[in-house]
Amino acid sequence: MNTDDVRPTGDAPRFVVQIHDARRMHFDFRLEVDGVLKSWAVPRGPSDNPRDKRLAVPTQDHPLEYREFEGVIPQGEQGGGTVIVWDQGTYRPLSHDEQGTPVSFGEALERGHATFWLEGARLHGEFALTRLRAGDDEPEPSPVAWLLIKANDNEAVHDGPGTPDPYNARSARTGRTLHQVEAAERTHQD
Repeated sequence: MNTDDVRPTGDAPRFVVQIHDARRMHFDFRLEVDGVLKSWAVPRGPSDNPRDKRLAVPTQDHPLEYREFEGVIPQGEQGGGTVIVWDQGTYRPLSHDEQGTPVSFGEALERGHATFWLEGARLHGEFALTRLRAGDDEPEPSPVAWLLIKANDNEAVHDGPGTPDPYNARSARTGRTLHQVEAAERTHQD
């Protein structure tokens, strides 16, 4: 694949990956779609290694402004815990129908399989989100979870871990760790 053909333009939709140290540590993978951030909790984080198939559990849509959020959500509130922006950038939808005609990203998600090219501070290249179903015997298939998978392209990493240790990871926006963001919030409150 010629990567020049899939790199996004300046008005491309945005994405963000936030590390969220809440009840359970996880990564929040968010894509700008139809005026909101479609969101998935990815317990082990996105990987740039095609061998890693990452579970991605859909969560509620978030407002676009949330892609810049970094701070502490108070305990007792939904999602209470510390958040940093691990990666951010733009993406380009790559999904198409059976005839090869491009489809909107929202439609691709509704169909249960969306491919896209990320241009982030850390993540680059083609990825796919594929919906898993609860079971074929159900009258209406229910989305239980998705898989987030890196394509085997020129941007893929084949040796080493695909995602860093979230406790030592640094923000793509500020360079701070989760601990530093939390400490700064405590200092600000005192």
